[in-house]
Amino acid sequence: MRAMITAAMLLAVGGPSAWAADGHPILQVQVGSQIAGPVSGRLLVFAQPLAAAKAGAKDGVIESVEANPFEGQGQVAAREVGTVGAGATVEIDLDGVAAPQVFSKLPPGEYAVQAVLDQNHSYNYGGRGGGDLVSPVTTVTLPLAAGTKLVLDKVEPAYDPFKLPAEAPKAAVDRLAAAKPHIAPVNFVSPALSGFFGRPIAMKGWVLTPPGYETGKDRYPTAYYTHGFGGSNDYLVSQATRMYDLMAKGEAPPMIWVYLDESSATGTHEFADSLNNGPWGKALTEELIPDLEKRWRMDAKVGGRFLNGHSSGGWATLWLQTRYPKVFGGTWSTSPDPSDFHDFTGVDLYAPNANVYYKPDGSLRPIARDHDKVLATLKDMVALEEVLGEYGGQFGSFDWVFSPRGPAGRPVPMFDRATGAVDPAVVAYWSQHYDIAARLKANWPALKPDLDGKVRLIVGTADTFYLDGSARKLEAVMKSLGAKTDFRYLKDKTHGDLYQVGDDRQALMKQIAWEMYAVARPGAKPPAPIPTAPRD
Repeated sequence: MRAMITAAMLLAVGGPSAWAADGHPILQVQVGSQIAGPVSGRLLVFAQPLAAAKAGAKDGVIESVEANPFEGQGQVAAREVGTVGAGATVEIDLDGVAAPQVFSKLPPGEYAVQAVLDQNHSYNYGGRGGGDLVSPVTTVTLPLAAGTKLVLDKVEPAYDPFKLPAEAPKAAVDRLAAAKPHIAPVNFVSPALSGFFGRPIAMKGWVLTPPGYETGKDRYPTAYYTHGFGGSNDYLVSQATRMYDLMAKGEAPPMIWVYLDESSATGTHEFADSLNNGPWGKALTEELIPDLEKRWRMDAKVGGRFLNGHSSGGWATLWLQTRYPKVFGGTWSTSPDPSDFHDFTGVDLYAPNANVYYKPDGSLRPIARDHDKVLATLKDMVALEEVLGEYGGQFGSFDWVFSPRGPAGRPVPMFDRATGAVDPAVVAYWSQHYDIAARLKANWPALKPDLDGKVRLIVGTADTFYLDGSARKLEAVMKSLGAKTDFRYLKDKTHGDLYQVGDDRQALMKQIAWEMYAVARPGAKPPAPIPTAPRD
């Protein structure tokens, strides 16, 4: 989804000193003379030690430079740029807004550097994308020399999910060609969302029909899938293509799949009915699904509507099943975001003096791991989000979904970004409205007839973001209520390899599809055994 930029030489010209009066390093960034029209956005300058950048480069060519908190490397500085034209030069204070530290604190030496003008203010969510301006990757020596200048001379192309790169394997090209006639766009203007925002708001996605749909009259069970944080409507095409291939081979049952885009300018809306993002759950269940069931040969009944999603998509589908149990016949939610706020990626939000950054002993809280190795702390991740932009970061996204609205019309932050201190009043609102475990405890007698036995949650015991902890707490709550539960903890599986068994990267997806189908068509079984990962 992110186009690659070829490396090029640094453009250095004579000019002002590289240091401001206060001693901060100043870098000049120019809009290339060939760039058409006025531009604006958030200017980002990335740096990485040259040796580390080369070590991760293919054939020694550094195609892009970014800051990745999960790899413990990369540096970024930022500033907003108003409307400027081709040839304009702006200065960026590298010790101004920067993470994980200011540039003057970096060890002296050679660095790979690249500038990006994020015109859509979307970098915090999905990285660089169509319309962003990008400079060549360049080598500079720190401390910064006077007159150093980067030139934004490339425009990132728009991504076409139906056009694979020339180097794509023939098998991938053939899969897409076979699936494409069965993938239809969803572009439904929601009355509820349009009324909330005061302008037309469309719900986007894709409908995937199974082989033979176009010549038959049968109705089909329908699965509703939504992506995780960082996903997009374009990304969903690859998901649909893989599922069609599985159905064509008989490795997945014939079903209709609806792939729903849950991305927004503020992150993921997660199909929650939110004071800030609008009534997405209501729009889906009361408007979009009835419209789809008029257009497509779907089962159009509770026992034929299912949910599946991973990560933030896992939380969204878990939320939809527990919030609208009369609509859906079951969810298969994988590695969902926290469903019990007693364990919000390791933080008990209800604890006295709770702090997102620091444990009671003063040590930093981790946010990502590779089994026993800590990859990043929550404090560093949030610091990077604050630099990359005002909208779209993961923890900012949680505020937009879960928080009450503040006096300025923006969500009230759940925690102080400078200190990590949790706001108990905001947590109380989160708890009352979006803590799934708390909601089940408070409403189980009313929910049980329509919800019992419909929740299936699958997570790895080595989940990269520690999401197995919250899942275990939700399971304990459901068991205490006497609910029928199906919680699966896959031994040593992480956030990224949960669906893979051996060389089969779609093994869990096949299993989930056949389990859905067996609910809608009792007695149905896969034609051959599906490999499964060992459970804890």
